[in-house]
Amino acid sequence: MERVILHCDCNCFFASVEAALNPELSKFAFAVCGDPEHRHGIVLAKNEKAKKYGVQTGEAIWQAKSKCPKLLTVAPHYKEYKEFSKRIFDIYCRYTDLVEPFGIDECWLDVTGSVHLFGSGREIADELREVIKKEIGVTISVGVSYNKIFAKMGSDYKKPDATTEITPENFKELLYPLPIGDLFMVGRKTAEKLRGIGIRKIGDLEEFDEKILYRLLGQNGRVLWQYANGYDYSPVLRFDYREAYKSIGNGATFKKDLMNLKDVRTCVFFLCDKVAARLRKHNYECSALQVGIKDTNFHTIQRSRQLPSPTDLSYDLRNAVLSLIEANFDVEKEPIRSLTVTGTKLLNSDDVCEQISFLDLDYHIKREKEHRLECTKDNIRHKYGLGTITRCSFIDNDFGF
Repeated sequence: MERVILHCDCNCFFASVEAALNPELSKFAFAVCGDPEHRHGIVLAKNEKAKKYGVQTGEAIWQAKSKCPKLLTVAPHYKEYKEFSKRIFDIYCRYTDLVEPFGIDECWLDVTGSVHLFGSGREIADELREVIKKEIGVTISVGVSYNKIFAKMGSDYKKPDATTEITPENFKELLYPLPIGDLFMVGRKTAEKLRGIGIRKIGDLEEFDEKILYRLLGQNGRVLWQYANGYDYSPVLRFDYREAYKSIGNGATFKKDLMNLKDVRTCVFFLCDKVAARLRKHNYECSALQVGIKDTNFHTIQRSRQLPSPTDLSYDLRNAVLSLIEANFDVEKEPIRSLTVTGTKLLNSDDVCEQISFLDLDYHIKREKEHRLECTKDNIRHKYGLGTITRCSFIDNDFGF
């Protein structure tokens, strides 16, 4: 039996939630924007009226207002977005337990086993659109197909509040005339490479030599060829399925630039505390570390290193991060705008064994004390709140955290 896969995508989600909370906003062109005071002054989402002026997600507020001088800006309310998302996903789960999230505002549904209860894939899609609009006040676009890739492309094909069905009979007619950049998983750089060898539309991939694509893009070239030809057999995962983490990290753009090593040390301690706490929460230790540094010219470098032993301690992470930064970046000459710290090569903590050396016993004793201290902080924060225990250097800081 041919699978019936839906991809549901909330239209302009953040903006739609704001309009549901405050219907008066729908009368105007408006955008949900970050806080310029914290140097996050970009468009996070826009409504359809703003979209008609050419306002784009990710551009600076001043750029958006140059296109739409009367544009209203609204601060984001992430707590409400999460609540709306949960309510929408609960509706999806009425129709199937095979609901795989793809971000806060979109997901796949496998309704193959539900069609005898609720009707065809298109009928279920149309019913979902009406139910969510009535109960939540948000519109969705739905793609209906026999695989996940075409279902995703179907939800993008027509917006807002639309259902598009892509079948083995019509996928070439609908998708092949589209620009190559519209194919799922084709980013800007990949699209440039493909155009460089004459692949300008999705249909150009169908007859193209797969070996050439492999030489150009590696395994990703073969995957894209398969996507263009409709060869995708990946399953839709259960809503409660959680894939093992491959990395755990945190990043921040600071309210002011980091001008010296003292500033860097304070912010590195903050990020490493967060990363280490998340590692312990999910019962992981990392054996390698990656640091991303963005300067004031928006140039980013990434550096990584193997750690002496797996760890979930902020104490270990911050020493490694500071060492990487000092070896690869001169903050006195080029201030730092943002930092990202990521633990990689994760191991389950229950599987980690460490050989203790009598020649460095003091080091192991210190690490054990540090581990007890950090676990105690975790317990206090879990019971009384995140802000109940913190470093003195974080209090009344002017970095924005």
